[in-house]
Order: sequence, then C-alpha cells, then structure tokens
Amino acid sequence: MAGHVVAMGGGGFSMEDDRVLDDYILGLVDRERPRVGFLATASGDAADYIEKFHASLSDRAVTSDLRLFSQPSYDPAEWFAEQDVIYVGGGSTANLLAVWRVHGLERLVREAHDRGAVLCGVSAGAICWFEGGTTDSFGLLRELRDGVGLLSGSFTPHYDGEADRRPALRAALANGLPAGLAADDYAAAHYLDGAFHAAVASRPGAQVYEVAFEDGEVRERALETRLLGG
Repeated sequence: MAGHVVAMGGGGFSMEDDRVLDDYILGLVDRERPRVGFLATASGDAADYIEKFHASLSDRAVTSDLRLFSQPSYDPAEWFAEQDVIYVGGGSTANLLAVWRVHGLERLVREAHDRGAVLCGVSAGAICWFEGGTTDSFGLLRELRDGVGLLSGSFTPHYDGEADRRPALRAALANGLPAGLAADDYAAAHYLDGAFHAAVASRPGAQVYEVAFEDGEVRERALETRLLGG
C-alpha cells in the first residue's frame, strides 16, 4: 500500500474553507466517503477548530476526532486503525509532539503510513512529519529539530504569509537545520512512500520551494507547482 503525506504551508478548511486542497487529499483515497480523523492536538483540542473541521468535511467524508487533553475520546490504536486520512491541525508544534509522545502516537502514525493511510496537515500539522522546521512554539520563530521524522529534511509553512518566516528559515539553515522544503499559504508538498511526489496549490502564485545551505549561503529553488482546479 502506498503511504501518502500532504504537508500544507497554509490552507484547507483552516483558512477560509479552502475546499480545493482538502478535496485533493480526499481524492487520494479509493473510497466514495473516506474516513477522515482530525487531531487538534497543536491547538489544545480547541473546540471551535474541531467543530469547523466537522462542518467543513462531513458533507463528503465520515469525520471523527481524537482529543487527548482530557481522557482520550477514543482508544488511540483503534481510532487510528479505522481512518483512511489522518488530518492534523495547526498550533504549537512543540506541544503537539510532546503530547503525542506521552500517548504513543508516533508509533501509530508510522503504522498508519505503512498501511497506506493518507497523513496530512497544515502548519504545525505539516512540520510534525519531518525531522524539523521553523516554529513559533517558543515565542519568536526558531528552529525545531525533533519532529516525528517520518520524512527526511525540514519543512517551513506560511512562507509568503508571515514576513519573518524567510529570514528565520535562512538563519536556521545556516545554523545546521536540515535542508528541506518551504511552502506558501495555499500550497502543499505531496510525498509518496517517503519521497517527494508533487507540489500543488489551490491559488495562483502559491509555491513550494527547495531550501538548503550550500557553499556558505542559503539557496532557494522554486519547484514546479501545479494549480489545482484550473
């Protein structure tokens, strides 16, 4: 079974009910109404965020959510096993990783990927799949190097949406953050079986970039990014 990861720099239902990227994700599942599970861990299981998820996707998917900030809403292993798509929301990447590790979710997401589930997310929910990235989990933007590591390299979201992201990433790469990708809002990187597969976007001009520190300087290369729905 092919394991998919779709890392969004910004977009999806979290931002202006962007159905285009969400529909791209749902289309990776060979089921008319995919089973989509939401993890709002990075936002502390914010009730309004969870409600927006259900309202935005329940017309074309069977939705559920796993809450971890009180007694878990489901047995995590059983819940993961039932999902076609694991959708991770934005917020604090550092807090997400800490809570996931307490509850043993790192193993569960790897098992879901290995059985062919689609893993996806926005902002913190995109950074988490990589070795690291840039995060404001600690206040000012800084590097984070203890992601799940399902995908090699680093990931930076909101590349065009937050003025401090580019300089923060450049500083982090010069300081040893692994090379990787950066994605604008409404752009996403799609990985298949651990390897980069495609860059897609739901709005014109949204872009995914390769970023690396080479020969004493930061290099940035725009990847061919396909506009969806055009």
